[in-house]
Amino acid sequence: MLTLDGVDVFYGRVQALHGLSIRVEQGEIVTLIGANGAGKSTTLRTVSGLLRLAAGRMRFDGEDLARLQSHEIVARGLCHVPEGRRIFTGLTVRENLDMGAYRVRDAAKRSGNLERVFALFPRLKERMHQSGGTLSGGEQQMLAIGRALMSSPRLLLLDEPSLGIAPLLVQEIFREIGRVNREDGTTILLVEQNANMALRLADRGYVLETGRIVLEDSAPALLENPQVREAYLG
Repeated sequence: MLTLDGVDVFYGRVQALHGLSIRVEQGEIVTLIGANGAGKSTTLRTVSGLLRLAAGRMRFDGEDLARLQSHEIVARGLCHVPEGRRIFTGLTVRENLDMGAYRVRDAAKRSGNLERVFALFPRLKERMHQSGGTLSGGEQQMLAIGRALMSSPRLLLLDEPSLGIAPLLVQEIFREIGRVNREDGTTILLVEQNANMALRLADRGYVLETGRIVLEDSAPALLENPQVREAYLG
């Protein structure tokens, strides 16, 4: 579904990704793990068109993504939930969700997507008329994911969904991410600081160090890998 082949990315003169090659098959959850600054978020920003390739290829269902702008990438069915949630704090929960559906012209589909989001995250329905800025961190993360789901994405890019959230809400959010994958068939590329939780949710994983892939395997195999256990699982 998604392939990155030999991708180089720079921030100014600093190279952030070095010959990065990954693949994501339809229906999978694939996770990227690594220390801060390893290039995980940079990879997602590159896929969603926020950063440009200096070298390499990036394809979604065979189409070259490197030539597209971010809004055109969203139109192909890729949606990015960024680190830090980035909701519209001055808008209500419902208005935030409506912003996620700006490309959906069919009213019945918009309504169906909204009900699906409320079924996944009942708290959002309860707080539908509250401004986004009054929500807790966990509720804002639910809203950020729900906003992305309003566009009916085929591939969901999730960047650090557990960051700054209470442990009980983290478990709830990860449970719903699994449901989105299982019940809706949405493919997910996940960046997550909690490597243990990410690998228990994912099908496969990649380990990044300083912008390079140093290890790739099934998620269960990575959980049992001594190198991964020592470096990322405590």
